Amino acid sequence: MDVAPGIYSLGNRQSGHVHAYLFDDGQGITVVDTLMAADAHLILTELARIGRAPTDIKHLIMTHAHRSHLGGLARLKELSGAPVYAHEWEADIISADRVAQPVSSRPWRPVRTWPLQLALNLNLSKHPPVRVDEYVHEGDRIGPLTVVFAPGHSPGHLAFYWPERQVLVAGDAVCTWPVFMLGWRGFMLNVRQHRASVRRLAELDSEIVCSGHGDPLASGGASRIRAALPELDRLA
Repeated sequence: MDVAPGIYSLGNRQSGHVHAYLFDDGQGITVVDTLMAADAHLILTELARIGRAPTDIKHLIMTHAHRSHLGGLARLKELSGAPVYAHEWEADIISADRVAQPVSSRPWRPVRTWPLQLALNLNLSKHPPVRVDEYVHEGDRIGPLTVVFAPGHSPGHLAFYWPERQVLVAGDAVCTWPVFMLGWRGFMLNVRQHRASVRRLAELDSEIVCSGHGDPLASGGASRIRAALPELDRLA
């Protein structure tokens, strides 16, 4: 779907409405997250729809190393040859040298995420391994996006900001499915870090917010995040 000129979103309803994003700044395509292993074709179809080819991909960026976000990475890397970027604390999961840290098995709100928690902990599905080409850090620029270190959901969770377009890619720090929430409690590995990360994201002057699960917010993104900040204080 077209979020705004040069900004495209696509999702998979079977994996908690996980979303990937394409950003076209006129210099090439930057891809953030790649859905499940069987979903690379969805990104390829979207590229064709907007008149682009896999070789137009210049950057493949991972917000974090959960399978629903990185499954299509190997196929896109193969077709594009583009470098893969992630935080170093997620890299050995992406390369399949380590499994992702287990999350809570308790059914937290929203309860519709509980099966996803159990599936992650049981390691029910695998992803094709990919080596990360470059570790990224706070303030790095990748294509049009500036890196914002936003741990809590996972140790190396990243967000990204396109200041010229007022676009925030929040990863799983913000979810809009099944309801708007500042992250899913059942998946937070460190609640204190998550609170701090979301408060930092709320300070950014973002109009569009691209969420990790659920459709993006096409307008008023920062206002929605700021209005929901009291929710963070109620997290156990």
